[in-house]
Amino acid sequence: MPVLIVSGTGTEIGKTVVTAALAAVALAGGRTVAVLKPAQTGVAPGEPGDVDEVVRLAGALTTVELARFPEPLAPATAARRAGAPPVRPEEIAETAEKLATEHDLVLVEGAGGLLVRFDDEGGTLADAARLLGAPVLVVAPAGLGTLNMTALTAEALDRRGLTAAGVVIGSWPAVPDLAARCNLADLPGVTGAPLVGVVPHGAGALAAPRFRATAGDWLAPELGGGWDAARFAAAVSQPDASARRAAGHAGIR
Repeated sequence: MPVLIVSGTGTEIGKTVVTAALAAVALAGGRTVAVLKPAQTGVAPGEPGDVDEVVRLAGALTTVELARFPEPLAPATAARRAGAPPVRPEEIAETAEKLATEHDLVLVEGAGGLLVRFDDEGGTLADAARLLGAPVLVVAPAGLGTLNMTALTAEALDRRGLTAAGVVIGSWPAVPDLAARCNLADLPGVTGAPLVGVVPHGAGALAAPRFRATAGDWLAPELGGGWDAARFAAAVSQPDASARRAAGHAGIR
């Protein structure tokens, strides 16, 4: 899996922290890693962006940011309003392919959801994944509403002949509610893809050494970690609130 696309069901759901966890685990395993951010929006020139956060948390790796637009909008809209050329799927694929010749793992972190437009012709991250023949890891929220959003993303992948590498919950609450606990069992059924990780809420605020030491506890073996879906689900299903809280804080203590 030299190139892995990290997409999501929307914005602000933990894609950057999941990308950092993937990178940290790969680096700890002795692999060389590159992170490609095709379009960074909502960040001014000179300000730290998503790739800088990945480096802070995961450690030294190669980063590439193809374009930056100051307004927090979809990449196509942000580029148009900035009077700047958009990023096209072909450019994303070409850059990722070059990075893959020089690194063991290339992580491509999208902007928002899978079908957010990068250009006015309708180019999306899904188009870049198709050009690359790369699997897509879907990052989803934990609670109520996530089943519909994640199922729609899975359906979009399937219709395009793309492979889902699995689903990761990007921010698992310290005290999960009933919907979140049920979603652990329901997400694989509605998406046809395995649940391959749960990142605790607040993981991005950890000091870098702690983040790197515990990132493998949040990701399944398919992603290089040791997280076990069945064991985690059993722990959070316990009626005792302290047991659920301990599972929610896994890796944060």
